[in-house]
Amino acid sequence: MIPVEVQRGDSPIVLGLPHTGTYVPDAIMAKLNARGQGLDDTDWHIHQLYDGLLPSATTVRATFHRYVVDANRDPSGASLYPGQNTTGLVPLTDFEGRDIWTDAPNEAEIEARREAFHAPYHAALEAEMARVRDLHGVAILYDCHSIRSEIPFLFEGTLPDFNIGTNLGATCAPEIEAAVQDICAAVEGYTATTNGRFKGGWTTRHYGRPEEGFHAIQMELAQSTYLSAEAAPWTYDSANADRLRAHLKTILTTLADLAPTLKGTT
Repeated sequence: MIPVEVQRGDSPIVLGLPHTGTYVPDAIMAKLNARGQGLDDTDWHIHQLYDGLLPSATTVRATFHRYVVDANRDPSGASLYPGQNTTGLVPLTDFEGRDIWTDAPNEAEIEARREAFHAPYHAALEAEMARVRDLHGVAILYDCHSIRSEIPFLFEGTLPDFNIGTNLGATCAPEIEAAVQDICAAVEGYTATTNGRFKGGWTTRHYGRPEEGFHAIQMELAQSTYLSAEAAPWTYDSANADRLRAHLKTILTTLADLAPTLKGTT
């Protein structure tokens, strides 16, 4: 199993898909307990949700599961949210704070996984961001995520439907943040927030260097917006998903149209 799948496009938009993969090598699966083997913290069906919305976009998708190693974490293991509950480079618990391993990985195993999975994913993503910027003078990384809307271990209450992350505006031009905010705020029947519980993961923060022509924004969707239920078997709800896809297409198309106007700001 290759750790990353790349589909090249010729637009200024790159879609990052770090958490949709479900591949776990047999040797690692054997060390997960029953809860871990359920892979509950997958960004279920996100690649299907975004498929075809902007055919000219480049996509970079991790095929491995985040329990193998989390492609959206700092490779050093540093926490993205100091003082808050979260999961690490190789999670030891699920999003409920419950153990997922019968035999947790040691430091050497974690480093081996980083080299075998995390590093190739980011090498591919970095290469595509550079290629796209060379083509257009600017590259916009739109990092695609989803999560259950109620997880008390990670956040209080119910998560908004659209959760936009730009690390408090540091990872992209203000025009990008404003455009996505405005679209989400105008969508009837959905809720939205910017830089709330999710301010952008390591990917967004690492690649978002607007002064160099690299812009990044994270979209964390509540899974209630496109799944039949936020529980196994994690069924894709086509009717709800199609409604959501129309708005996501507007976001991606708007960003693609906006990109040429950003070249002079880098």
